Amino acid sequence: MEYISTRNKDLTFSFKDVFLKGLASDGGLFVPKKIYFYKPEELKKLKNLSYNDLATEIISKFCSDEFDKNELKDLINASYEKFRTKNVVEIKKIGELNLLELFHGPTLAFKDIAMQVIGNMYEKILKKNNKKINVVVATSGDTGAAAIHAIKNRNNMKIFVLHPKNKISEVQRKFMTTTKSKNVFNIALQSNFDECQKFIKSMLRDKNFSSSANLSGVNSINWARIVMQIVYYFFSYFKVSTDEKRVNFSVPTGNFGDIYAGYIAKKMGLPINKLILATNSNDILKRVINTGIYKPLKVKHTISPSMDIQVASNFERLIFDICSCDSQETIKLMNDLKVNGEFILEEKYLKKIKESFCSESLSDKETKLIINKLYKNHGMLIDPHTAVAIGAYEKLSLEGKIIVLATAHPSKFYNVVMNETKIKPELPENLKGILKEKEICDDLPQDLEKVKKYILSKI
Repeated sequence: MEYISTRNKDLTFSFKDVFLKGLASDGGLFVPKKIYFYKPEELKKLKNLSYNDLATEIISKFCSDEFDKNELKDLINASYEKFRTKNVVEIKKIGELNLLELFHGPTLAFKDIAMQVIGNMYEKILKKNNKKINVVVATSGDTGAAAIHAIKNRNNMKIFVLHPKNKISEVQRKFMTTTKSKNVFNIALQSNFDECQKFIKSMLRDKNFSSSANLSGVNSINWARIVMQIVYYFFSYFKVSTDEKRVNFSVPTGNFGDIYAGYIAKKMGLPINKLILATNSNDILKRVINTGIYKPLKVKHTISPSMDIQVASNFERLIFDICSCDSQETIKLMNDLKVNGEFILEEKYLKKIKESFCSESLSDKETKLIINKLYKNHGMLIDPHTAVAIGAYEKLSLEGKIIVLATAHPSKFYNVVMNETKIKPELPENLKGILKEKEICDDLPQDLEKVKKYILSKI
């Protein structure tokens, strides 16, 4: 498979290029030149595969030039062997909801499903090519922990994680800062996630700095993250749909990466009706779908902090797609955003988006009510992000079955859950120690040059 940038479809790249670079040097995001489409008879052959075998089949479509199938299968098996459930994910039936639990990995969030594979891919590619690399990542809570766990103690790699100081949960922070590994560096930036993300993009785009520091990025702008997340859309569909009819997915969404993976699954032939963009009060994605105007506002701090984002980076990939892969139109819209602080989609583009997406948002008050209601009616504890996804679905009227993505374990947000249910969700036994361990983290001001200097001093 060949790859192109959303801002230049004339240059092509290999999977290795895309994987190691993360962000195209022109500032665009990498996308496949052509996406594989499964015919109905091919989907039937995938239906009864285990999660690992299904992952091997789907992921191989995107990286066969770098990994043969046997190599990929071994890599996937190694990535998921320590998950707390045999098939990586679990599906719980709650009334009419099918709750897809994605938090059975080492850091209790859906990010583990992609990051564990990515960590092993890095090690293989770096060893094959005798390379060293420094990974930079911004996190609104979960990505950093998953990336650290996947990369800690590995050879030829260091990881630098920026998180917004005092704007993630205690457990989210401690998953990162209690890691005792010489190749892990935590930075608490005195700002918000959007600024952390902006710094990462700036460093990756800066050719001189990126080259001298051997940088790579693993935020959801890295195409490999999207690829790994496609798998659980297929797997859950096969488990829930018995009549091959189209289903709906409700996805708690901040940076548009997880739900974009669902969009790619649909483009690959999976019978998906609607993808529900479930947001908190940082509702830029709901606003753009309803009005066509993409205009970031000031970030609000909420009880679902992983979605406290106003610049959804992966949305550029969707823009490129609905604009019929027109790089110039994509560049124009991104430039409008940079210069004017917003861009406006033409009606024909908005119509295309609405064919696959719909959206709703929840306030903190509404989110708390969902957490309370689910415990009261079903005895189940859920985290606030999952609650947003359930609440968004309940506000809409859609035909077909619904799969709700449960993206984080409730113990990562135990204060919020306990306030609503009077029950404290406990961490799995083997993880309880992180609450007492010493934290290692460096505070830095909102100053890109100081962050760069810090990174150079550590490599």
